[in-house]
Amino acid sequence: MPVIVAVHGGAWQIGASSRYQHWGPFLAQRGYALFAITYRLSTPAAKSFPHAFFDVKAGIQFIRARAAEFGIDPERIAVVGDSAGAHLGSLVALAWNEPIFAGAYLDDQHAATPAHVKAVVGFYGVYDLLAQWEHDQLKRSGDQITEKFLGAPPRDNRRIYFDASPISYATTDRNQTRFLLIDGTHDDIVDANVQGAAFLTALKNANFFARAIVVPGAGHFWITDPIEESGSYGSYVAPKLLRFLQISL
Repeated sequence: MPVIVAVHGGAWQIGASSRYQHWGPFLAQRGYALFAITYRLSTPAAKSFPHAFFDVKAGIQFIRARAAEFGIDPERIAVVGDSAGAHLGSLVALAWNEPIFAGAYLDDQHAATPAHVKAVVGFYGVYDLLAQWEHDQLKRSGDQITEKFLGAPPRDNRRIYFDASPISYATTDRNQTRFLLIDGTHDDIVDANVQGAAFLTALKNANFFARAIVVPGAGHFWITDPIEESGSYGSYVAPKLLRFLQISL
């Protein structure tokens, strides 16, 4: 069966694989295996970039390398992530083989396994780290989530904001991966105009297959809500998400 690798959000600081307790059974009942993975989180004492990237990449490599054991198709893998998880999933999908990310887990038995995926589904994701840092100054001045994740403000290290942004890798040589970007109209944590909408434009300019779902009234943090509850944001998104997976995997 095809595979979904789920990457939880939580501002790169909190969160757990249990965020996908509803999506896991929902997708399994429709013929998809779902692996909800974890990664190192930022703490007051230490940033988590690029370690979180390496952990997500290693998770995909492990799943692909053990595909026969799990009874799954190693060439039909998609990543689903919410918020920070959408950032990490998109970044790994586009930049997994970039030289700047080639220095971790070299002694791991699956280190040589490719980490490419066929599709990415991002719920209210962060795709431009500099734009998110600027948003943080206005909306999250008491909790500099992007700065904590990267370890420095742009005035000290502007390059790291470029290197850590999926939008930086939206180029034609990487356009084999398909994207579905999902944002709400009332999200005050992630500005959909400078994140999802801008990323969608960059992907389309590079000839990616890229689609978007705009969820009326939705804010942030609803990935954990029951999916099939009448009137829920999940029930609005689910049929469209399933159609995207069907044509992408």
